Amino acid sequence: MAKMKKTKKYYFSVEGETENWYLKWLQAKINETPNATFKVSLDCPVQKNPLKRAKSLVITGKTDIYHISDYESDDPIHVKEFKETMDNMKKAKGLGKQITYKFGYTNLTFDLWIILHKADCNGSLSHRKHYIRPINRAYNENFENMDDYKHENNFKRILNKLTLDDVIAAINRAKAIMQRNKENGYVLHQYKGYKYYKENPSLAIWEVIDKILHECDLI
Repeated sequence: MAKMKKTKKYYFSVEGETENWYLKWLQAKINETPNATFKVSLDCPVQKNPLKRAKSLVITGKTDIYHISDYESDDPIHVKEFKETMDNMKKAKGLGKQITYKFGYTNLTFDLWIILHKADCNGSLSHRKHYIRPINRAYNENFENMDDYKHENNFKRILNKLTLDDVIAAINRAKAIMQRNKENGYVLHQYKGYKYYKENPSLAIWEVIDKILHECDLI
């Protein structure tokens, strides 16, 4: 009789439905993989406020939560929202629940991460709507705009084109982007203990995905 696998649980808060759908797809993909040493449970509700997410959790012991968020632009309103997110992650640590929030940001948006599963995306973009061309090219699609691509049926069709090898490729492409940003001498900004580049492309979401796959012995 096959030995039952233990389940590792990972906590997230995400800002949109596409992030939730992606993480649930990843959970299913890992759990159907015979050579994964663990099953995973990715607890990833849509909750833009990390502090509210932390307050809602009933947990014992030290717990990491990963917040998936976008650095949408240098416009004052987006910068303000981005910093408020980090403020709330920092406040969550003071709740007395032994919670540590970690930051899985993407600059400009989560769509960069999706593209990296199939293709490089090294050019700087001026607006999030411009991701539609590289998305269509990478996935051989013809979406009219970002709303069309983010429609549940369309987005999940894209996910069905992916494998865990594509996830590993995305991690490697993301690492290369961050290494190139460092070599280019870009400033790695720090705020409330969290680090990020203002330049796009840049992203940290790959770090938690890399951690999950390593802990399941899939990398």
